Amino acid sequence: MTLWDITQAVRPGIPVWPGDTAYQEERVWTLGPGCPVNVSRLTLSTHTGTHADAPLHYDAAGLPIGAVDLVPYLGPCRLIDVTAGQGPVEPEELSGRLDDAPPRILLRTYRHFPHDSWITAFRAIDCATIERLAAAGARLIGVDAPSLDPEESKDLRAHDAVRRNVMAILEGLVLDAVPEGDYELIALPLKLAQADAAPVRAILRALPMATRAGA
Repeated sequence: MTLWDITQAVRPGIPVWPGDTAYQEERVWTLGPGCPVNVSRLTLSTHTGTHADAPLHYDAAGLPIGAVDLVPYLGPCRLIDVTAGQGPVEPEELSGRLDDAPPRILLRTYRHFPHDSWITAFRAIDCATIERLAAAGARLIGVDAPSLDPEESKDLRAHDAVRRNVMAILEGLVLDAVPEGDYELIALPLKLAQADAAPVRAILRALPMATRAGA
């Protein structure tokens, strides 16, 4: 069955949110005489690369990522290409594209994902678009951008709309190679018991023909 890996490669030099922790990888044990294994130490932000935001990230009373319901991160999804637009993604860009949509929506905003540089002016998601997705039954929104809200935002209106509608968030997806359409999403976050987010290995899998036909 066809798979698409939509995860960033976590590596030294991976772009991170300005001021956040840079990724570091150190070999602390090395395979050789007297040592039978290689072992590394990692230093990273919980928001490194492709990751899931926990409610705790934007709500002081929210759940940590280790306690969230996993159901939103696994199941049918719809990938929608909004690369033709500019500025925040508005509800009108989804007009006619949410009919019979599964409860997980992924939005592709980059024509080419910026693997090697930080893009300040990424396309955020208007809070009205979050409300539109919630009204269509969405339980998860995933984006290729590093955040639902603009880099300079202090009120995080899109994240707040997610909180009100009890949705899950994936950020930093790599969607360049995937055509628009419906897929199975597999993107389970690490079970970090008290953390505000966690890296994920995000995969799309082609749906069986019967599922795509509505069975």
